[in-house]
Amino acid sequence: MNSLQRLTLSGFKSIKTTEINLHPLNILIGANGAGKSNLISFFKMLNEIMAGRCQQYIGTSGRAQSLLHFGPKITPQIEAKLEFQVDNGVDTYHMRLFHAAGDTLIFAEETLTFLETGRVAPRIDQLGAGHQETQIIKAAEEGKQTAKTLRYLLNRCRVYHFHDTSSTADVRQSCYVGDNRWLMPDAGNLAALLLRFRDENSGLAYQHIIGTISLIAPFFDDFVLEPDTSNRVILNWREKGSDRVFGPHQFSDGTLRAICLATLLLQPENELPELIVVDEPELGLHPYALNIVADLFSKAALHTQILISTQSSSFLNNFDPDDIITVNREGKESQFSRLNSTELEVWLDEYSLGEVWEKNIIGGGPH
Repeated sequence: MNSLQRLTLSGFKSIKTTEINLHPLNILIGANGAGKSNLISFFKMLNEIMAGRCQQYIGTSGRAQSLLHFGPKITPQIEAKLEFQVDNGVDTYHMRLFHAAGDTLIFAEETLTFLETGRVAPRIDQLGAGHQETQIIKAAEEGKQTAKTLRYLLNRCRVYHFHDTSSTADVRQSCYVGDNRWLMPDAGNLAALLLRFRDENSGLAYQHIIGTISLIAPFFDDFVLEPDTSNRVILNWREKGSDRVFGPHQFSDGTLRAICLATLLLQPENELPELIVVDEPELGLHPYALNIVADLFSKAALHTQILISTQSSSFLNNFDPDDIITVNREGKESQFSRLNSTELEVWLDEYSLGEVWEKNIIGGGPH
């Protein structure tokens, strides 16, 4: 399995500089404003960069001054390095984004590196400087192997946010049945994806999803996914013991978020992203549902990497100390530290991990 081994990041929002070694399962905990969401938003920026929308992201995020650590006068550049372990070595993506006229950012450096197992000297591809959008897309289309591999890996580090479950949210509207290649960040194509899962591979993934939703919402029986004449489908469903069809607007916010998470984590293993990033998945979930979702994350981590941020002590109880990264605000910068289970053995004999966190013993405390 390919995996993001190490992330080195500096100059981004509250993150002055940090180096994080990533495991299969990574849970960020910390107080409000500590910097958890800033790390998540870096991956969101990465998604936009890899889609060729770097300048659009900068514009909609409050310009460069909102992204640079305490503004361009203090921090003139953002620098990031992502090191991926692959079957035959290590692929590394390195970029520096420098402050430029118009309060924007341009690439001061963009470098791709591949170090093959057993070799000392890496293969290096310099993609130039001064460009506004990534050059990795062009390099991959020209057939450069390192660019093709890293473009694939970076494109599959995906951020999901299921917070918007309002009446106008895309997940509650109809979507085109052909928009079913992978789950959108806001689950706007959830109905189309579920329809494909139902009709492919004997519906195994679909049945697993349905069974899990029934555990979280015992009244739920099945979806009623029927494309209309314009090839659009909506998330209709049926209740147990009834033939009446309900629409997506009759799901509660918490139930709908649980459905989104179950679909994300129970999709076929070969379709899972390389890295799944989710901010506060506990939002709106009942404690029982939260335990089920935590178990889904743990099982998915056997096949892909997971990065979650949370402020829920009960959610934390479902994981091991080695999975936890505490986030503390030290002065003007965010500090990231992974827990050591050996150091916590005495405390965990008497308290749960969530209780230890609430007592401010492990850092990243809620108060």
